[in-house]
Amino acid sequence: MTLIVPVLTLLAIGVVALVTTLSEPSVEEITAIGYVDEVGIFDDHTTLGSIELVPFASREDANKALSRNEVAEFIIIPANYTSSGTIQRYTLEKELGTPPTTAAMIKIFLTVNLLKALVPPDIVTLIVSPLNLKVTRITEAGEVALEQSNLANLIIPGVFSLLLGLALMSGATSLISGSGEEKESSLIEVLFSSVSVRQLLISKVLALGTAGLLQVLVWLISAPLLLGLASSSFGGFMSKIQIPVNFLVLGIIYFILGYLLFAVLSIGIGAISSSAREGGQLSLFYTLMSFAPLWFMSLLMFFPDSSIWVVLTIFPVTAPVQTMLRLGVSDIPLWQIMTSIGVLGLSIIGGLFLSIKIFRMNMLMVGKRPGFAEIIHSLKNA
Repeated sequence: MTLIVPVLTLLAIGVVALVTTLSEPSVEEITAIGYVDEVGIFDDHTTLGSIELVPFASREDANKALSRNEVAEFIIIPANYTSSGTIQRYTLEKELGTPPTTAAMIKIFLTVNLLKALVPPDIVTLIVSPLNLKVTRITEAGEVALEQSNLANLIIPGVFSLLLGLALMSGATSLISGSGEEKESSLIEVLFSSVSVRQLLISKVLALGTAGLLQVLVWLISAPLLLGLASSSFGGFMSKIQIPVNFLVLGIIYFILGYLLFAVLSIGIGAISSSAREGGQLSLFYTLMSFAPLWFMSLLMFFPDSSIWVVLTIFPVTAPVQTMLRLGVSDIPLWQIMTSIGVLGLSIIGGLFLSIKIFRMNMLMVGKRPGFAEIIHSLKNA
């Protein structure tokens, strides 16, 4: 997993570049739409992108052309169109409504011809052209911000959030699986003859955490290099991607805290599980919850200031992935980041204390999982 992500990304860049080099630009297919102008003014701007409007003298002529597949469909512009505003469209296809692209092109055709005698051509072009709205983000001092927001900036945080969730889930699964196998094989008894419960568990957490941190560091270091290669190969959309300044630092911090939280939760799950398989099933509750921010990623893009994102940023299980996603969409107030890190830290300390107690009470139990009441009772008497 450490190497396969950058290697596959590099291979994908090479494949896309090769295909782009070998492929020739395809000729855009022209769709012919017939029209019958009963008003007598619609004779201009008949070519609109991939749509060609073909005039006919009567509905009968248009019908014949449609039956011979010379046009894909046709419209009737009635003599009273300027007062009624209604046109009739005829097609052989079974549809619930007119395709948006076709409707937009017909609207442009009608607008241009209605305005050509009243408005200068450049103004007509401006009216029918899509809105070209450029947004510039500024600081509170009124200066242009170095980091501009755009859809491309969500790619790196989105991909990293997914990989971060997978890394946390993988680490938790490894910890639970190892604890379960040690209990089933009675290896745990041999280990406890040499080290204490606290030493064993902290060693497990640090060992897997170090391996996981190395994994994340490889991803973070390779991301700018791969992005630069992709930008030089493709340009355009890829060249607009910017990695937030605080993304690398916070990515490492949240991985460490997220992993430690998942580790202490896994310790408790591993202690009460009768087998490695049962432990894996119980861990799905919090591992799947960590992916919840990715489920609502589209809503985050359109409603970045909703209070639900603040809750998910502070809630410890979802905090690592949610924070990484928000960095690609909007700024996160400092108090939210500090609160999130503080809650994660307290959760880790409290979770480790409880998990060690639970593990000490149930470390030798194999084949039977204690109930919730038994766990509470053991904590009270510990």
